Amino acid sequence: MTPSDLMWRVTRDVCALGVALAAAGGWLGGAAGAVGVGAGIALALGNFRWLVSRACAAPGTSGAARALWSMTAGLRFVAFGALCAAVLAAGWAHPVALVVGLTTLPCALIVHGLRAARQES
Repeated sequence: MTPSDLMWRVTRDVCALGVALAAAGGWLGGAAGAVGVGAGIALALGNFRWLVSRACAAPGTSGAARALWSMTAGLRFVAFGALCAAVLAAGWAHPVALVVGLTTLPCALIVHGLRAARQES
């Protein structure tokens, strides 16, 4: 499985799970719950897709390019944290719903990793 293939599969699964979780978040927490789950999923997927695109471009690069990659990784974390803080500070999202949205990505990655390991053995 290529990194691009993994990225698309994880994106598909996280979006499918996100629709169900946003509906549940909206039912339990109102608009703030649904927006929190949606924002968490959007932030997690944006962060993941940025990481995959930069990691695919990194192999076989020079030392200067690696240093630039490290700097953009730091900027990615700063942007991610700032967007999370902005969504919470504006009061648009419930904090628990945001965390639920953010945790969908690691769950999907674990499922796909276990599937790939099972297929190889």
